Amino acid sequence: MPTEITTAEYQALAELRHRIRIFLREGDFVARESGLEPQQYLMLLAIRGLPGNQEATIRALADRLAVKHHSAVELIDRLESHKLVRRTRSRDDRRRVIVSLLPRGERLLEDVARQRIGELRASGLALVHAIEALLEPGRNGRKRR
Repeated sequence: MPTEITTAEYQALAELRHRIRIFLREGDFVARESGLEPQQYLMLLAIRGLPGNQEATIRALADRLAVKHHSAVELIDRLESHKLVRRTRSRDDRRRVIVSLLPRGERLLEDVARQRIGELRASGLALVHAIEALLEPGRNGRKRR
């Protein structure tokens, strides 16, 4: 039986979206201030932040950024032209291309990531509260089943 969405849930959802948009907008600003386009920062972050068992192939990076393969290639081309990343062929399968950060890419990524982590530590509680309001049904007027 479908349950009616409460006003509190609509408010919590709107608040969550608001908080996420602010975080993303500020991240884009910080990336630009560091000399990176927002998509470039996201690609560097995806390369550095892949789970330990996953190689930074173009396919894996495209999946992480939710972009098409050719868009990931174009972004990596730009990063490579700025000497932020390097492409190498896999030793196991020469068809596979592995992308890695170069020292300059590491430094730029660290500059932006340090600020973003600091921002989350300073104001992330509001984001957590917005998520909790949606995850804890008793909190927003709906009874638990």
